[in-house]
Amino acid sequence: MTRRTASHSAGQSPWLADALIAWYATAARDLPWRRPGFPAWGTLVSEIMLQQTQVARVIPRLETWLRRWPTARDLASEPPSEAVRAWDRLGYPRRALNLHAAASVIADRHDNVVPRAVPDLLALPGIGDYTARAVAVFAYGDRHPVVDVNVRRVLARALLGAPEPGAASAKRDLPLMEAQLPDSPERAAIVSAAIMELGALVCVARRPACDACPISAHCAWRSAGYPAGDGPRAPKQSRFAGSDRQVRGLILAELRGAEIPVTDAEIRMVWPDAEQLGRALRSLLDDGLAEAVDGGYTLPNGSASSPGWSSSSSSSS
Repeated sequence: MTRRTASHSAGQSPWLADALIAWYATAARDLPWRRPGFPAWGTLVSEIMLQQTQVARVIPRLETWLRRWPTARDLASEPPSEAVRAWDRLGYPRRALNLHAAASVIADRHDNVVPRAVPDLLALPGIGDYTARAVAVFAYGDRHPVVDVNVRRVLARALLGAPEPGAASAKRDLPLMEAQLPDSPERAAIVSAAIMELGALVCVARRPACDACPISAHCAWRSAGYPAGDGPRAPKQSRFAGSDRQVRGLILAELRGAEIPVTDAEIRMVWPDAEQLGRALRSLLDDGLAEAVDGGYTLPNGSASSPGWSSSSSSSS
């Protein structure tokens, strides 16, 4: 990572909070989870849906989800298969199972109220450090550093003079973000949302809109003349077409659309490569996203049995 210029400190930067708060007041997108009265359960659902999924794809699915399951107990009262079915094409469907499992714990152990304390949030199934902090900050207004890839990019450029943030490091990233937060929890929550918004809309990975940036006058990277990074480039995302991910998605689509078990013969029609098909199906079974039952396969209903299909079964009738 390129070293920051000597004139910029990587510690507390009072100008950052004031500039971000002023900019956010007029530039923030109108998103459901930012509206007054949005429930903590909705914030948790939105944060899980937003992992590796674009905002435009999340909003309609989130609204449908919350109409059907306005509380954690509403979701927990139905089998996990319904969560996977409702997840539809958001991608990474394991998140639906995690959300269902978290809903069950919230309903049973927290009286149907999403917990507020970060340790309690971390104890929920499938909830990591980022999501726990995000819920505590954006649902309850508590003061915690919240760091995602957009935040790391803004901090790297504005404070460290680097074009890209490099690998995530909680020991580096959380204290750096913590130092930028005002003492007031209310202002701190706005700064957390604003710096994410800046990274998503202005300080983007490619072609950042520096002329529209509210902190460009103080940006260490800009002041240094936009030096190129000396670290490794981020790996390119693997191609989706023809991948095991695509085959998994095709199998799940079959299972979501069926009210009775999908047979071996029907599974074999999904993809011509029997070996890859078997690998994808086994991974769905291992992840708990599919269950082997008498007569074929279904979405998970909490009664998984051992898988009975493999690529070798493609020779059977």
